[in-house]
Amino acid sequence: MATIIKWIFISALGIFVVLELVAIPTLAKQTNPSVVQEPNWDSEQTRSLARRACFDCHSNETRWPIYSRIAPIAWVVTDHVIEGRQALNFSDWGAFDEEAEEFAEVINEGKMPLPDYLKLHPEARLSAAEKQQLIAGLYATVNNSPGQRHEANDGTQRNERETDGDDD
Repeated sequence: MATIIKWIFISALGIFVVLELVAIPTLAKQTNPSVVQEPNWDSEQTRSLARRACFDCHSNETRWPIYSRIAPIAWVVTDHVIEGRQALNFSDWGAFDEEAEEFAEVINEGKMPLPDYLKLHPEARLSAAEKQQLIAGLYATVNNSPGQRHEANDGTQRNERETDGDDD
């Protein structure tokens, strides 16, 4: 019986080592490029809420905890960060191409922050009031961004892209 346990342990250790070697290219992607341009935040409160709930996946200021460096978790975390930065990157706001309604939708529906992320980062969980503050702040921040117009419509907020002078 001891021999079986020994071989199981050696096999598991061997698999772990192979996974870690295979993960080396993924670990090389766990970087934090320089901050290019942050949004013109409407308030420090909005930035603080975004930092707390969004920055790990949607900025170049990702905190890479130790578990994010161990395969196979490293693959999942790295892919989430890469995809998150491609969708929205608060550190490269000049490449911004989203509408504020999309922010509101994913936050209100509980799609962001990702539920799996919240399990390991309870500090990123926002109360209902904080979610609404973040959404309102993001609307105002988008309004402060070049090429974006943000209007109130019947008590609700709306984001519209400015056109190149076409008012058809």
